[in-house]
Amino acid sequence: MTSDTTETGGTADTAPQTAGKLPYLGIFGLMLGIFLATLDGQIVSIALPTIVGDLGGLDHFSWSVTAYLLTMAAATPIWGKLGDLKGRKGAYMWSVLLFLVGTVLCGLAQDMPQLIAFRAVQGLGAGGLMVGALSVIGVLVPAHERGRVQSMVGVMLPVAFVGGPLLGGFITDTLDWRWVFYVNVPFGVLALFAVARGVRLPKERSGGRIDYPGTALLTTAILSLTLLATWAGTRYDWGSAQIVLLAVVAAVAVAAFVRVEQRVAEPVIPPRLFRSRDFALAQTLSFLVGAVLVSVINYLPQYMQFVQGSTSTVSGMQILPLMMGMLAAQLTTGRLMDRGGLERVVPITGGAVTVVGALLLLLLDTDTPVFVASALTLVLGIGVGILMQSTLLTTMNTAPPRDMGAATGTVTLLRTIGGSLGVAALGAVHLGRMTDELTGRLGERGAEQLTSGGELTPSSVDGMSGRVRGVVQEAFTSGLHGVLIGTALLSAVAFALAWFVRGTPAPKTPEPAGDSRPAQVPATTTD
Repeated sequence: MTSDTTETGGTADTAPQTAGKLPYLGIFGLMLGIFLATLDGQIVSIALPTIVGDLGGLDHFSWSVTAYLLTMAAATPIWGKLGDLKGRKGAYMWSVLLFLVGTVLCGLAQDMPQLIAFRAVQGLGAGGLMVGALSVIGVLVPAHERGRVQSMVGVMLPVAFVGGPLLGGFITDTLDWRWVFYVNVPFGVLALFAVARGVRLPKERSGGRIDYPGTALLTTAILSLTLLATWAGTRYDWGSAQIVLLAVVAAVAVAAFVRVEQRVAEPVIPPRLFRSRDFALAQTLSFLVGAVLVSVINYLPQYMQFVQGSTSTVSGMQILPLMMGMLAAQLTTGRLMDRGGLERVVPITGGAVTVVGALLLLLLDTDTPVFVASALTLVLGIGVGILMQSTLLTTMNTAPPRDMGAATGTVTLLRTIGGSLGVAALGAVHLGRMTDELTGRLGERGAEQLTSGGELTPSSVDGMSGRVRGVVQEAFTSGLHGVLIGTALLSAVAFALAWFVRGTPAPKTPEPAGDSRPAQVPATTTD
């Protein structure tokens, strides 16, 4: 894999391409990384009900998402630091390659444990897609040209948000769910080719070291909290030795992480950033909105397919209002906040709209008309979009230039951690409520046969007797309501915290020529 030491092509090219025409081929390859990071989550979320049903083990549904998010969160800061130390272009290309390896392995999975393990490998590579692309763009594109790059991102992201659910549903219905993963391969190969040929960066190295102790402690804390959120009250009692041990490990890991970050030269998350109240609040809001979005986006397709009887393709179309509302809100929020004066109003508005959106989705029932169920997702999408973009912009406005990379990495990392913990905790709620409903109506043996025996898929519901089909639909609706109550509570906390944001305006001074601040793009998430 090419490193930055050999990609300059000779002495004539030992400086970034900051004059003349933009290196569109290279930028296109970097945009494909952002596209892949966004597209994969949209495609897989639609296909997961069929995937899990085919492999068996509905009780492991949330782990197929959590494993991906967990490793992606742990890998994100490492990829960023590897880019600083070993070369940004090389680090980005290695992350794409690892993502593709994990993708192919996911397509070859024969059971749920294999899928979960391979999704973890895929997440390790995904951690470098977004941060790698933005870091290369930051040094490849001069400040006065970043508006043009932002417009390119603005074209590709709607394609991923809108096309992802449709493509995922189409592949699942007409081909085989394994092609949901294989479809990433040509995009990844094209990204590697475009970056190899189109990106030339100077030899640039930093004297710092990767904060491996901090990364290990952060990963331990995230894993412990994820297991705690997944198992507490379901697999183990809250007061059991296993849950108490996980709580102790998480607390010790967090305390040690804070101590390490205060002492190392190049911390994963610089503590000095949190001296700004607005920065600290933005990270908390990013964590909460990540939990809300990832949980809803992974369980709404289940409702659409199992309760509404929609195919994978149709269920992808039915959540388009959520996606389009989120994207439109992000783009609008960025423009409003750029004008100044609304830095405090915007997150408060986003929190309020998100609460309303989550409460509206509680109207979903077994007899809700399909078009109503689809339309109800719009409000939540708008609220989430406002919060996601406002937290990103607040983070960038409050961080000094020297910490811009660390700051944007932190907001992405916390959103990912929020998604991982959210889908684990609310996934446990979903499974618990659904299992209780099935057990109460069909008996313990019947419930276990459906949830862990591989017999419950969207296509199998139509072949059930009227009574059993009704029980399954009510069970899935009950599980979804548990997830939505959780998202409403999380949204209410975000709304309350938003009132404490003071509102830091964007710096009015022009960027220095060497500033490596990445172009602003709509905040995205995966899975």
